[in-house]
Amino acid sequence: MAADKNKPEILATKVVAQSRLFKVESLDLRFSNGVERTYERMKPSGRHAVLVVPVTAKGDLLLIREYSAGTEQYELGFPKGLIDPGEEAAEAANRELKEEIGFGARQLVPLKEVVLAPSYFSSRMTLFLAQDLYPEQLEGDEPEPLEIVRWPVSQAEELLHHLDFAEARSITALFLALNHLSQ
Repeated sequence: MAADKNKPEILATKVVAQSRLFKVESLDLRFSNGVERTYERMKPSGRHAVLVVPVTAKGDLLLIREYSAGTEQYELGFPKGLIDPGEEAAEAANRELKEEIGFGARQLVPLKEVVLAPSYFSSRMTLFLAQDLYPEQLEGDEPEPLEIVRWPVSQAEELLHHLDFAEARSITALFLALNHLSQ
């Protein structure tokens, strides 16, 4: 942790914008060489998230197609969601599977904890591989039913070229899951 010794000093923080979901925070920083700068970031919420790559016994990936307000279109990706207070990451992963695709997993393998854009966000997401699936449905919070898409693991490379499969976290999780499955 020697790199932490030279972290910039935070001189001031303030919320400069906020919505129902987000707060934008301004940070005035002084670096070890005396240079001062103002940065903006999403104010840390303290809540982290999970994303799960479910693989069936027949060797199919289970993806969901859902509307994404950021791109204003339907995107193909893996089940994901926030970790509820008091919940462990693996519990959240299994809950999200049940809510979004109607399956639980007897085997959840943590693949990696990632950060989307560390210059602007502090939220972390734990990526999981889910295997030994069993049917179980929980009520989710999605505004419309999610379309479930089965995709053969053997054709995963073709998925990378699919126009609707563009979310960086899902692509990262796919690569990590394929690496784990090949070992």
